[in-house]
Amino acid sequence: MVNGELIIHRLQQADSGMYQCIAENKYGAIYSSAELKILASAPTFSTNPVRLIATVGKDVSLECRPRASPKPRISWRKNDKRVQPSRRIMLLRNNTLRIINSSRSDEGSYVCRAENQFGSAELTTVLLVKEPMRVELTPVRVEVTVGESVVLSCKVTHDPSLDVSFLWLLNNQPLNTQQEGGHFEYIQTQSSTADLMIRSILLKHAGKYGCRAQTSADSVLAEAELLVRGPPGPPGVVIVEEITDTTATLSWSHGVDNHSPITTYNVQARSPVSLGWQTVKTDPDPVTGNMESAMAVELNPWVEYEFRVVATNGIGTGDPSTPSRAVRTKEAVPSVAPANVRGGNGRRHELVISWEVGLHSACTMDSLL
Repeated sequence: MVNGELIIHRLQQADSGMYQCIAENKYGAIYSSAELKILASAPTFSTNPVRLIATVGKDVSLECRPRASPKPRISWRKNDKRVQPSRRIMLLRNNTLRIINSSRSDEGSYVCRAENQFGSAELTTVLLVKEPMRVELTPVRVEVTVGESVVLSCKVTHDPSLDVSFLWLLNNQPLNTQQEGGHFEYIQTQSSTADLMIRSILLKHAGKYGCRAQTSADSVLAEAELLVRGPPGPPGVVIVEEITDTTATLSWSHGVDNHSPITTYNVQARSPVSLGWQTVKTDPDPVTGNMESAMAVELNPWVEYEFRVVATNGIGTGDPSTPSRAVRTKEAVPSVAPANVRGGNGRRHELVISWEVGLHSACTMDSLL
């Protein structure tokens, strides 16, 4: 910069932009801005050369995007021979060279030449066409029981000049072994083979597993299905359809059987005088796995009950259903005569008579003599 003038030698397209001049002394500073637009320049490319890897049968796009003003003329050549457009090789409007259904014969050095009245520039793209990668994930479908272990093996056949990396997925989401409590472990003993070990399998581990193998040329996904057999899930909410003094008609809906048919249902009840949940007698007995209703029998009159149902299959017993709303059985005539009637211990002119009602309560009657 001389005498406040900024001189740019050998001007290039990259020099265009906003410039700011600052003049200052001890009393302050002032600013002045100017925009430099380059209206005419020779073609230039930001990168050169370019290396592109494709696989047999895939479409390939070779870009040619020079910076130039005015718009340059574009020509393509391969191995010093001019590229002739055809039904398979097309020159697009944006100067991209597109190759349909690429083959090994398409390999080589492609040169894009851009030229205007101010100069010319060339961009070289080296195209390599490799055999497509093949991925095999075994077993494709496997059934296991809760608590067992299994190994999924992912084997890749690929061009040995390319490095391959693996990514495991569960239900289309990347599998994070650190968040799974040690149930998953990656095992890779060879560069072209990766195994996934699943230990002490839980019901939540069921789903679609994917092994994605990736090279600089392509990416291939293989999938396998894991079915986990386990105890059944909880049945639907229990509904009390009808209540009498000693019975309750109940209904519910099937829960998931977790790939093992439900064999029986167990009906349980809870009341303020019971020790937690107790199995009750039913009609029919047993309640088979294809049923969605039953009658609880031999209940006590005028007692408030809640009911729930538990399903069992060949693997084990599942979690109970959500309890029903609390209902009270109807009143009834006593079915047991008072027992242990006795008298005595009264004060003068008084006789105390006591007895037991059933097995749980007692009451007394005072008689004045």
